[in-house]
Amino acid sequence: MVTGELKSRIDSLWEIFWTGGLTNPLDVIEQMTYLMFIHDLDDADNLRARESAMLGLPYESIFAKEVRIGERVIDGSQLKWSVFHDFPAAKMYSTVQEWVFPFIKNLHGDKESAYSKYMGDAIFKIPTPLMLDKIVTAMDGIYEQMAQLKAADTRGDVYEYLLSKIATAGVNGQFRTPRHIIRMMVELMEPKADDVVCDPACGTSGFLVAVSDYLKENRKQEVFFNRQNKDHYMNHMFHGYDMDRTMLRIGAMNMMTHGVDNPFIEYRDSLSDQNPDREKYSLILANPPFKGSLDADIVSADLLKVCKTKKTELLFLALFLRMLKVGGRCACIVPDGVLFGSSTAHKAIRKELIEGNRLEAVISMPSGVFKPYAGVSTAILIFTKTGHGGTDKVWFYDMKADGFSLDDKRSETKENDIPDIIARFRSIHGSLPEGAVERSETEGVAPSTASRSPSLGEGGRARTEQSFFVPKDEIVQNDYDLSINKYKQTEYKPVEYPPTSEILTNIKELEAEIGKELAELEEMLK
Repeated sequence: MVTGELKSRIDSLWEIFWTGGLTNPLDVIEQMTYLMFIHDLDDADNLRARESAMLGLPYESIFAKEVRIGERVIDGSQLKWSVFHDFPAAKMYSTVQEWVFPFIKNLHGDKESAYSKYMGDAIFKIPTPLMLDKIVTAMDGIYEQMAQLKAADTRGDVYEYLLSKIATAGVNGQFRTPRHIIRMMVELMEPKADDVVCDPACGTSGFLVAVSDYLKENRKQEVFFNRQNKDHYMNHMFHGYDMDRTMLRIGAMNMMTHGVDNPFIEYRDSLSDQNPDREKYSLILANPPFKGSLDADIVSADLLKVCKTKKTELLFLALFLRMLKVGGRCACIVPDGVLFGSSTAHKAIRKELIEGNRLEAVISMPSGVFKPYAGVSTAILIFTKTGHGGTDKVWFYDMKADGFSLDDKRSETKENDIPDIIARFRSIHGSLPEGAVERSETEGVAPSTASRSPSLGEGGRARTEQSFFVPKDEIVQNDYDLSINKYKQTEYKPVEYPPTSEILTNIKELEAEIGKELAELEEMLK
């Protein structure tokens, strides 16, 4: 998490953009993205040169030769951040605008490369030399501060902090998924080194980045010390699609900032025939837009066969099933209406999840999770594609707290059900040793979960608890309703009140006390 002086420096940098006339948060992040890439290109080139020298291997810097840009040929060294950041403002501006920017746009000769796809239509929008000079100076300070912290994920945290400033929802209901919710979903799915991961509505690539971070933290040896697995991680594992080109550029840079060289991030309408993917992915993580309705004519016909609707949240569920391999897993966020909607399409997609595949979990989240962007109530669905059923019971969890207040401020709080959710889900899937759930209830878990009875075991937990199983037959009898309130039982506790006469006596005593205090106040004012 970005705090202290580093946070202050980033806020100051943001202020430079804001006061200079760039007020659209996406434009600001996009321009910062380009400048971070230019800075990092210089750093990476210097690092590779040092490593090659240590190993006695030849290395030719990308800045070593003369570079042709348009009709001009210039010394490549002038394109380095470490060189041009010392130029006077006017010369720096012309260098970046006329030389550096065209250079990075055409850095990769392969026009089909992921890099070319998200940099090809990049536009340099910083309006004045003075503004660029201030930005470059501020970014030098930020990089110095990051170097002092020496934390492995500082650059990723900085980029995530920048992304958190995107506080406006898009026309299709797009808004940032909170990072801790993304991490929870990734922890629940436990990605493997050979997974092929996709987010068909990737935005800034938050889910893909979280999978990357999880593998670094939990499967480092397996991924990075195996040539085949490392190549898969760098070039074939991560896939993301979106219809906003700005988001695609930011998302691709987010992946690169987190160490993935060549993610497959592409402009695509995932719900249309433009998306040919079938049985391709072993893991899907997504929070698709769910406020928009689409023209049925542009929706892929095979999705409409599963559920005939214009609602994007239902169509995306059908899409996930189509895109997953048999045995592939999915964790996705859906609005509550998906769980209990009574339309034919709502019932059809729930029936397909339960009867045609294996629905494993429904985690209901409180409505404040997405504030300040939106106050919508949502849930996480976790399922595995089987193509022939397999649901025998579904695990329900009623999340009441996520570690932050549920108002617009979203301040940190002690109440947090997430550790318990992860521990219990892993326990029922055999990922945790016996007793891990019990330990989770005494190690940093919210007070709201501390009073549970772990001795019951997950299978024997009463419907009054925060989590419990519901057998498939009961769900079928309830028209495939997946709302937790349909199955949760409320435990009523009698409240003992004192007799009315005692209450009246207490009221009279209070009135007498108030009268006495008022009389003393009157005496003092005379």
